[in-house]
Amino acid sequence: MDEMEMTVAYHCAPALAGIKPSNLVSFCSKKHSDLDARIAAWNTQLNPSGIYFEKICKCRKRVLVLVYRRKNMEALLAEKDVAAELGKAGYPAGEGLEAVIGHLKTRLSANGGFPHEVGLFLGYPLEDVHGFVRSGGRNYKLNGYWKVYSDEQKARELFRRYTKCRKAVCARMGMGMSIARLFAAA
Repeated sequence: MDEMEMTVAYHCAPALAGIKPSNLVSFCSKKHSDLDARIAAWNTQLNPSGIYFEKICKCRKRVLVLVYRRKNMEALLAEKDVAAELGKAGYPAGEGLEAVIGHLKTRLSANGGFPHEVGLFLGYPLEDVHGFVRSGGRNYKLNGYWKVYSDEQKARELFRRYTKCRKAVCARMGMGMSIARLFAAA
């Protein structure tokens, strides 16, 4: 079993399966020196299915990769509230997904911390992103795939779906399937 593929499957199954707009996965730069080649191969195999891998931040020791379904991400960024929130943070409006992801890369490399709007790209509810910022990550109702400040029941259901998806994808990977084989026709 390929360790890089299993890492992507574990951390990105919901995005790969299309039930979440995107996921992030982090790789050790030293351990995965072939990451650029792997990203290129995954993109060649999966872009026709609408799945994209993009390196969005490279630090001294880690590389952060955004895995997303293009249509889901475009739909998310077209939502009025999400677009307005990203506009407040300086993201380009109406310039396409590449421009928005390019701005995210700039924010990640320039910012000393992690910009809170990343949660929007990951499909977190706007109310939860606002709640996190307001409370400094404290006083949440539920802590799971993200810290929940709004609809706890809806979040619990999403968390269950994400976990079920992760288990199903990882089980298939454990039987020797590759990400490309699992999702190329999806």
